Amino acid sequence: MRIHTPDPVYTTSAQSRANFRLAFKIALGFVALIWLIQLLNWGLDLGLERFGVRPREFAGLLGILLAPLLHGSFAHLSANSLPLLVLGTGILYLYPSSSLAVIPAVYLGSGIAVWLFARPADHIGASGLIYGLASYMFVGGLLRRDRRAVAASLLVYFMYGTLLWGLFPILPELSWETHLAATLIGLALAIVLRRLDIPPRKRYAWEDEEDEAVDA
Repeated sequence: MRIHTPDPVYTTSAQSRANFRLAFKIALGFVALIWLIQLLNWGLDLGLERFGVRPREFAGLLGILLAPLLHGSFAHLSANSLPLLVLGTGILYLYPSSSLAVIPAVYLGSGIAVWLFARPADHIGASGLIYGLASYMFVGGLLRRDRRAVAASLLVYFMYGTLLWGLFPILPELSWETHLAATLIGLALAIVLRRLDIPPRKRYAWEDEEDEAVDA
């Protein structure tokens, strides 16, 4: 499959650069928020981990909203921060229309799936967002033939070395159910929304010559 090169007039325009800065600021703001929550949780000993998704418990429903904001340790949070920054910036910048559906669907959908089907435990952490956004951007980039999205998602796979293994019940401390649910949601949305946010591709002189020959 041929991967298209985006039109540099589109990708290097002033508007494009402004969009990238905005996407980065929003993603950075989310990462700063979860760091603030972790610092408050640690400093005030709030025990917020209890507000994770607890499958099939009424009180655990609140975790669908709160679990991605909570982390068990600073090491857990640190591992998630850079991938979240890269993927959050990437999807908001590359796929602004799609992101309005993808981010809420991955955020809430994975939590709902965990509440319905996962093993009893407190499921917390933003890794579901990482898995969902990475799968969406990788598959969506291939379907759109957009090398930028493919490159960004591959970068996260390299940074987040356990990404593939996190889909399987290997380590009991990992919520593999969240990872798997988010990945499947991202995959499904990449297929459904494949016609949105297609960047204009660079055209070469020989393509214009071919078009002129056909018209003649």
